[in-house]
This record gives sequence, C-alpha cells and structure tokens, in this order.
Amino acid sequence: MLAAILGACNASSDKEEQKEDPAKEETPAEDATDAKKDEKTDGEVNVYTARHYDVDAILYEDFTKQTGIKVNVIEAKAPELMERLKREGQNTPADLFITVDGGILNTAKEEGLLQPVESEEIEKTVPAELRDTDNQWIGLSTRARVIVYSKDRVKPEELSTYEDLATDKWKDKLLVRSSDSLYNQSLMASLIAIDGEEKAKEWAQGIADNLAREPEGGDRDQARAIVAGVGDVAIMNSYYVGRMSVSDEAEDVKVFDQIGVFFPNQETTGTHINISGAGLIKHSKNKDNAVKLIEYLTTAEAQEQVSEENFEFPVNEEAKLPEVMAEWGTFTPQKVDFADYGKYNPKAVELMNEVGWK
Repeated sequence: MLAAILGACNASSDKEEQKEDPAKEETPAEDATDAKKDEKTDGEVNVYTARHYDVDAILYEDFTKQTGIKVNVIEAKAPELMERLKREGQNTPADLFITVDGGILNTAKEEGLLQPVESEEIEKTVPAELRDTDNQWIGLSTRARVIVYSKDRVKPEELSTYEDLATDKWKDKLLVRSSDSLYNQSLMASLIAIDGEEKAKEWAQGIADNLAREPEGGDRDQARAIVAGVGDVAIMNSYYVGRMSVSDEAEDVKVFDQIGVFFPNQETTGTHINISGAGLIKHSKNKDNAVKLIEYLTTAEAQEQVSEENFEFPVNEEAKLPEVMAEWGTFTPQKVDFADYGKYNPKAVELMNEVGWK
C-alpha cells in the first residue's frame, strides 16, 4: 500500500503515549552478561530494539510459532543500544537493531555497526526508497507527520503546507509538542535538507510565534487541546490519530471524531515521513535467522497486523490498510534521504533552540 502512496506521489500526563514514544521512554538495558552469548544458537535471534509497541511482541511470538526460532528482545533507547553495541564489539549477542528513525539507522551504518542484508525476497517486497542503498537497514513501516485540525473551526481547503502554518494566518492557533521530540527534530532536519538553514530557521521562528500555548505533552495531547478549544490545528504523527480511534479511553474516541487529518505539501515537496527499520548487526551470530525475521516482518500478513494494531503505514504494497487509514486517502511523501535526518539533527536542534521553540 505504501508503494501506492509513494506512487501517488518526552509527557507524564499521558503514560500510554510516553510508553509508545521511543523518543521519550528509556528502558534500562540488561547487562551484557544477561544476554545469551552461546554461539550454538541456531534456534534463536537476538533483537536490540528501541520500539515499545505491543504488536511487536505479538509478531515475534508468531514468528517463533512459524519457524521455531526464539526471539530474545532487549529494549532501550536507541543511543543506549548503539553505545552498548560499540562496547560489546565482536562479543555482542545482538543480531538485529530496530529503531524508529531513519537518521539513527544511518548513523548506525556510518559507525560500522551493521552489515548488508542479502535477501531477494526483501528486495522484491520493500521499495528501494525504504531501504538503505547497501541494504544495511531495511524499512519495516512508516508514519507521516500530518496536520490535524478541528472539523468545526477549520476547513480542509484552508490548509496547504507546513510553511503555511508559520504565517500570521495561524497566529495563536497552532499546537505542537516540544522541540526535544525526535519527531519534530527530524521534520526540521528534512526542511533544512530541502530549503536550507536560513529558510528552515524562518519556518521554525514562525511556528514558535504561532503557538497557542507553550509545548506540552505528547502528540495526542495536541489533539485533545484542539477539541478543548486551546488551538485549531496541530502537527502530529499519523499513527497517534489512528490509535485514538480505538482507544480504551472514551474521551479519546470522542476527540478522534472531532478532528481531521490533512497531508501537507502535496503540491510542493510532499508530506514528511519517518521510518521504523531493522539493521543487521555486523557481528551477528545468527545472521540467517535475523534475515528470516526481517523477511517475516515485511510479509503482507505481518505488515497488515502492524497497521491494524498501531496504524503505521506498511512498506509492503500488498498489505491492506485498516478502514481508518484508508479513509485518509493516498499522499505523496517527501523525497528526502533518511540519512539527512541524522546529518542535520544537530543543526535542527540548534536552530529550534535559537528561535525559542521550547
């Protein structure tokens, strides 16, 4: 489905979102001695992951049932996992590194932590633009950074681009989370890559000037604030909107019913997307099993489950979208090298700080 799309082209008040946001939560990694290091491990694969989603555990269990290969998981923030991989070196038990940002994946490649994945099946399933040029990391899913708006106070035709949100038109009407969110940092990095530092800084200044309140909470807190009348529009990740539609919290379902999703920059540079992906560890002891796991995670069946449970866009064009996502329609994404997210991250943070985007 994503191929069709491409062709058509940290808050304590919300514990659930904090858990789901790998840019905010840190789960202390276990000591290396706790992980299995026996090289006679034909029946397992060891995963270091910065993802914290229930659907992942479900998929790992299903993979084990289908193949007999046990999936051992260590969760932590991506920087901690990368430091651990460097520290362990050739003795690492890790076979796969999974995280949620293309910039981080490319940094892992540049630091020599990964090796190429050799699989004709993966090359057929995952579009080239969602894989590393050397196949050292493979995209597993994507999410879009969309504009969410009040159905009562904003008409879709009033919306157009990220740049438009920085104009006086949206003064005191815009909601977005803090600049320390990796999601906003990667969006800013993509704009630096496309427009250059000067224009990107001007955009960030406009965003900071138009905020209806100081940034607080996670993405879903911005949607709640729209319905509460604090602001009219927000910048959010698409999958959070989808999750609100099936929330156990009745109030969040009500919020979902009162907001709309708009894909910005469809006539210009495309909507910003980011990726979840898996990199094959350079010193993997279970390389074949690791490749099998990536192959499984990119099957249409597994991809559909990720979309159904977590509302992420699949990388496999054969996977069907849940009704909520299908109703959003197709969109054209930004054509930016995911490596630029890491390359321009320091400058993105610097510029957002300079303009007062807290």
